[in-house]
Formats: sequence, structure tokens, C-alpha cells
Amino acid sequence: MLKLIKTGHRDLERYYPLLETDFDSEELVGKLAMHRGMMNGSIDFLALRDDESGLDAGYAVVLTKNLYGYVDLKYMAVMPWFRGRGFGVQLMRELNRRYADAQGILAEVSEFDDPDPDRLRKLKKFFSRFGYEELACDYRISGVKANLYVKPLKGTAELAPVAQRILPDFYTRFMPPAAVWRMLDISPKKEE
Repeated sequence: MLKLIKTGHRDLERYYPLLETDFDSEELVGKLAMHRGMMNGSIDFLALRDDESGLDAGYAVVLTKNLYGYVDLKYMAVMPWFRGRGFGVQLMRELNRRYADAQGILAEVSEFDDPDPDRLRKLKKFFSRFGYEELACDYRISGVKANLYVKPLKGTAELAPVAQRILPDFYTRFMPPAAVWRMLDISPKKEE
């Protein structure tokens, strides 16, 4: 049986090389900042673990502390040897269960170069399958366009006007404000 467990600092040390493989270095939060976030409770590092074998099928990094009651799914990936077998769906279901008491779940999807030209289309379809809606905002991570999705649970999906306050609030819990402002650039979309 698969279940989502909160892991610790040793697991982050083990998995950080996978994060470096699965995500672009420009969007990756530094390992020390992630440790700091885990220590102060603003980051959950989670693994989808098979009880019988003890193997992890996937992982997720969720930013949890902010003033608004939302959580931010920063990174989510299935282990390379489990990909294409439905474990991403199981991981998303478990994440939705774990954070069911939140106002909602945000998800960041960057447009960094990827060998799969259909990656963004597939991710949009994947997130919409679970009730996520794309926010109308101009969002950049380290200068590269990113898409922001929200799954409203108890709160609203109308977060575009306040997203420029919500997202930095997550990051400043474990990163210096100057680093956050260099990394993130977000504003509501301008009406045409």
C-alpha cells in the first residue's frame, strides 16, 4: 500500500540530486534554504512510500507556512523507475488528502527548457484533472515564465490580484527577502 509520509533532513540530502535532475537549477531552491524551511516548519518534504517494499515511488516539496492559509506545491516528481505507471495520480491524490484543510493548493509550473515539447500541455491537463485552475498573472521564476495553478478547497480561486503577496510570503519564511525578490517576479495580468 502506498502512503504519503513526511520525511526528514537525511531524505532531503538523498533526494536533492534527484531534484537537481528533475528541475532546472534556476527554479531550484537551495538545499540549505530547504533545510531551514524544514526546521522552521515552512516546508514539508514528502515521499510516496510503498509499505511492503519500503521503496519511495515519488516525492513532493510543499511550502506550508503563509498568512493566507494556502499551501504551495513547489516540486512534485515520480521516481524515474516508476514513471508512466500511474504513481503521479496516486501522489496527487495523497497530496490533496493531506492538505484538505487548507484554503487551497497552489502549484507552480515553470517553462524552462525541456526535451518534451508537450510537457506544459500534459501538466496543464494533469492539474486540471484534479480541479486546478490557471491563475491569470504574469509570473516569472529567475526571469523565466511560469504558470501558477490553484485548487480551491475552502478558499477562492480568484487569487490573481493577491498572488504577488501570497507567493513571496511563502518564500520569505526560509529565504532572505532580497533573494526572493531576485528569484520571483509576479503581477496581475494587464487587461488588453
